[in-house]
Amino acid sequence: IGVIAGLPIAKRVFQKLDHTVVCVNNANDGEEVKPGYVLCELNGSKRALLSGERLALNIVQRLSGIATLTAKYVKAVEGLPVKILDTRKTVPGMRVLDKYAVAVGGGFNHRFGLYDGILIKDNHIKAAGGISDAVHIAKKKYKNKFKIEVETSNLEEVKEALISGADIIMLDNMSTDEMTKAVRLIAGAALVEASGGVTLKNVREIAETGVNFISVGAITHSPPALDIGLYLV
Repeated sequence: IGVIAGLPIAKRVFQKLDHTVVCVNNANDGEEVKPGYVLCELNGSKRALLSGERLALNIVQRLSGIATLTAKYVKAVEGLPVKILDTRKTVPGMRVLDKYAVAVGGGFNHRFGLYDGILIKDNHIKAAGGISDAVHIAKKKYKNKFKIEVETSNLEEVKEALISGADIIMLDNMSTDEMTKAVRLIAGAALVEASGGVTLKNVREIAETGVNFISVGAITHSPPALDIGLYLV
């Protein structure tokens, strides 16, 4: 069973090659389908269909793979007040489509680039001289234009990020025990994101610590493609 994503884009591929190609969908993006299901029926010149076949399939297979894997993570934390987020670990040139597929699968988009959110990571902290300095620089330059998120790896860093006034605190590669303590320490003063080492086996345990978000790089950097083919009849 897979969650379909990318059918409108595949249709666009064929119609760019020949605007007379007709595509009738039997499924819509976001629907679950079983093996053997006919997703859509194409009618048009064989030249256009065969020319666009590989590109259209590559897109639908990848996006459906992302949507399917995302849906599995979303289902794994069902009933808990947490959101599954993507990351910027996307295929170059495909970020908009990759993140679209995450949304189709029931996940939520983290920032698209460096321009729509401030995430202060370990290298930024080292460059600035510390968490407090890094947050101060960001606040001074951008005022309240962007939310400021700080990556932390232990409780001492969580305390410093909290005192510095971070809007979101990322708990990076922490154990679930540490995450639980961090959530209690933050006590609602900032939103909390868990990141690093997240799998389908441990995602619910992570969610139960009380974090608001769980970011999963795997849903876009290594999703198994959904097996989809195109057949002439």
